[in-house]
Amino acid sequence: MRLVVAVLLFVVIVTACSPEAPPPAGPLTPRAEATTGAEATTGAEATTGSEATTAAPETSRTTPAERGELRFRKIGEFEQPVAFAVREGDDRMYVAEQTGRLRTSGGKTVIDLSGEVSGGNEQGLLGVAFHPSGRWVYLDWTDAQGRTHVTEWAYDGSKATGRRDVLTQDQPFPNHNGGQLAFGPDGYLYIALGDGGGAGDPEGNGQDLGTLLGKILRIDPRVDSRGGRPYKVPEDNPFVGKEGAKTEIWAYGLRNPWRFTFDRETGDLWIGDVGQNAWEEVDYQPAGSEGGENYGWSLREGDKSFRGEKGRELVDPVIVYPLNQGGNCSVIAGHVYRGEKIQWLQGQFLYGDFCAGWIKAAPVDELEKAAEIGEVEQLSSFGQGHDGELYALSLAGPLYRIEPA
Repeated sequence: MRLVVAVLLFVVIVTACSPEAPPPAGPLTPRAEATTGAEATTGAEATTGSEATTAAPETSRTTPAERGELRFRKIGEFEQPVAFAVREGDDRMYVAEQTGRLRTSGGKTVIDLSGEVSGGNEQGLLGVAFHPSGRWVYLDWTDAQGRTHVTEWAYDGSKATGRRDVLTQDQPFPNHNGGQLAFGPDGYLYIALGDGGGAGDPEGNGQDLGTLLGKILRIDPRVDSRGGRPYKVPEDNPFVGKEGAKTEIWAYGLRNPWRFTFDRETGDLWIGDVGQNAWEEVDYQPAGSEGGENYGWSLREGDKSFRGEKGRELVDPVIVYPLNQGGNCSVIAGHVYRGEKIQWLQGQFLYGDFCAGWIKAAPVDELEKAAEIGEVEQLSSFGQGHDGELYALSLAGPLYRIEPA
């Protein structure tokens, strides 16, 4: 696993790629500024919620005239933030810390798993999602033995109660855990699981339909408990009735789908899949898909052959970029912008890289026209508010809101 060493030996990469590639040169030192530019401003920003956080100084990155200017405003500070969610009927934002706590944007701790999570570089609390009704919250985390849990709590906006495991999965290695959770436009819970770790998918999990590893799953977590099942598999899942296949699988051939998002306007699915030692990729599934897409790992890395096998129907990635060039190491998939405050960003897909820190925006129908719009050191994830405005999380601690300058 490629390790990223930050100041004071702060080894923190959660999306780590292959063990073959060398770490980026130099420490990744957390900065107050998320973007670069010549002019700096200073201000304080109140978070949404009961408590306020004072913002550090921020600068704006000047972009071409047709793109305008952006500012990444710091609105909160957390301990290794890795995931973001909002809740129906609730103005607060919720941030998952890799060290085990789910906290509000104001700093209140909602759930604390810090005494239960494993502490490896790619382990811990990794994902959060709220049920569309807002009545339940789901966390993806790894326990002391490294096993993945997707756990549900009833939540009334104040207390989280009635804890139960919805799904658990043994992990053969401590890396490539995935961790993203999101409810799709269809109301089902989608779950990302990596290939189980190790270099080169040693167990062949990416292409094996008999395991949940290396997949995106689709389930209904809210079922009648009298049925004795922790969740229900939708009848229209692509592998229902297929002998030897796990019925929970929605898509497969993934190495470490650390982050995926749904376009709130179209329902399209965007998947960032962390590469092995040569290529990072973003995969795409259009709304209306019946599922079952094979994104290629470990037959292929990016759009290049990895094992040299042929004869499979593989879905090509829509974005590919090289590892190690410019410090690249781990792709972070973001959202298609559907807010109202940044008109020139409308309909553009945002993504970035954990080590290099750049963030790019690409028109969804012209992805080759991606352009850099900002920089966040140790970029770990993106978030989207109720209003469609976007946020960026840094593993070093800050939560930034992306705003027009």
